[in-house]
Amino acid sequence: MTSIAEQLQQAVNKGLSHKELIDKFKSILDEITQDFKEPQTIDHLKKFLDAVVDDKIVLVASRQLLTDVCTSYLNRLPSEQAKEVALYALDRIAARAISFEDQVGHYRTFLADIYEREENWREAAKVLCGAPLESAQKPLSSDYKLKTYLRIARLYLEDDDPVQAEVFINRASLLQNDTKDEELQILYRACYARILDYKRKFVEAAQRYNELSLKSVISGEERMRALDNALICAILAPAGPHRSRMLGTLFKDERSQRSPAYSMLNKMYLDRIISPHDAKQFESLLSEHQKATTSDGYTILQRAVIEHNLVAVSKIYTNITFAELGGLLGIPSEKSEKIASQMISEGRLSGFVDQIESVLHFQASEQLAQWDRRIESFCVQVNQLLDKIQAVHPEWCQKTMSTIEAKINAATNDEHDAQMTETTSTTVKSMDIS
Repeated sequence: MTSIAEQLQQAVNKGLSHKELIDKFKSILDEITQDFKEPQTIDHLKKFLDAVVDDKIVLVASRQLLTDVCTSYLNRLPSEQAKEVALYALDRIAARAISFEDQVGHYRTFLADIYEREENWREAAKVLCGAPLESAQKPLSSDYKLKTYLRIARLYLEDDDPVQAEVFINRASLLQNDTKDEELQILYRACYARILDYKRKFVEAAQRYNELSLKSVISGEERMRALDNALICAILAPAGPHRSRMLGTLFKDERSQRSPAYSMLNKMYLDRIISPHDAKQFESLLSEHQKATTSDGYTILQRAVIEHNLVAVSKIYTNITFAELGGLLGIPSEKSEKIASQMISEGRLSGFVDQIESVLHFQASEQLAQWDRRIESFCVQVNQLLDKIQAVHPEWCQKTMSTIEAKINAATNDEHDAQMTETTSTTVKSMDIS
């Protein structure tokens, strides 16, 4: 150890040029790392780092040597020893971090790689959070910052922390329009879809996953996985028009038939009653965060199935008592009344509650009626417009109407003549045969 320290000190005191100093230090570093199994190797590397960051060494040489240690030597050490040296290097240059911004980024990325290999997601994310991205003196490219933010978000998602992940996704959203790297754009959409999934915004998550499943640049396996996630999120979404549209989109996609969730999708799209057995089979496809229990005591899946079955019942019954409804849904009558009332108030179920008789009355959907009213309104507006034109330009209207009527009559006469000709030719042909 003393020999190495003396060599380093002598190299510093010799007054060598930048290139000579770097070459001398590299030769000492090669000597230190000849055998990583030697117990004093780590101590020697720490002594080397102490000498490199010393104020006596010119900054250009210090930066070059720190970078070389990180990129060319640490990756040959066992993980635990590499982590120890990298953490020591970050600690030593912390006081002069502004002068070593690039090197801080190298060491933090190196540590994050090790933590990620060990599946220590949170530590990997925390290490990367310390990288100087916004405070850097030297401008960093948008792609580099976007890539780092997305990696941090992904690591927090792996650690089941969507709150922290959303913080960095929001930062990435400010940069994702500036990049032309399609891989980064897809990674952003994937992370954003997962955050929506974690936040239980299942319809939006299903839309994002479905968009990803249509990207040709993604491998077929990844596209199918995205489609599976889209099906699962659509099934878990609260019953209502938005969910119905999403279910319809996925049901019409031929690829959905290859998904393990297709059986449940098929029954929900066709408004069939979901049995407990069906729900139990589907539950095996869910991730841990999708198995959470809501504030009313039901799991996310149980709540989705109850709401779906309630909508399915509305397609069969005109009205039903809450006692009977609770029996069909497999829940107490009080719970069925509460869920039905909430769905009606949110516009996800058409009907009204008779609390005196404890009866739920269903109403037919007004969508077709609204469509008819809009068509009628459009026709009335067209007629009003024609009346106003006729009031201002009566001669032009008369001339135009006469021309239109003449064309209609001519077309009608041509069609009549064609029919007569066809009939005549058929009759003559019959006579010839006879």
